[in-house]
Amino acid sequence: MADEFDRRAPARPWWKFAFVTVPVLVVAGSAIGYLSNSGFSNGWYIPLEKPSFQPPGWAFGVVWTILYTFMGISLALILSRPPSAQRRLALGLFAGQLLLNWAWSPTFFGLGYIDGGFLLILGMDVLVTALIIAAWPLSRVAALLLLPYLAWLCLATTLNYETGRLNPGADRAPLGITGG
Repeated sequence: MADEFDRRAPARPWWKFAFVTVPVLVVAGSAIGYLSNSGFSNGWYIPLEKPSFQPPGWAFGVVWTILYTFMGISLALILSRPPSAQRRLALGLFAGQLLLNWAWSPTFFGLGYIDGGFLLILGMDVLVTALIIAAWPLSRVAALLLLPYLAWLCLATTLNYETGRLNPGADRAPLGITGG
């Protein structure tokens, strides 16, 4: 049945959607990161002990630009499919994970809530997994483009947890989850 969806021509060319979705996701994601003072210029974050497996600071901007580009193309492919309950489900899951994604940097970096960030990223893990499953019958390419995002989220989830574990007392609103 999934093959039937892949052979069916999209209602509209996906690339027309991508001209909007890719720049919007890249610019919005970058702006949220910048406004949240994400990363290695953050005064609260700089002194924290980092996990030994943490990538270098420059890698985050490069990786997130690529991931937001893949997400934008994936969204464009989903949007180009004919209206259906499956498409609505995939779009709803995409919107849900994106809201959590956009809330993570302000929560973790902006507010210094390590446990709060951990809960958000766990939610993202679940929603992105569900999104990949929901997108598969609509467009295998759209689903496959989300796999690097899920892999990076798994790394980020572990980094978030380990940051809390390695820095007891650093969480500005501890919930007792990561040890912070």
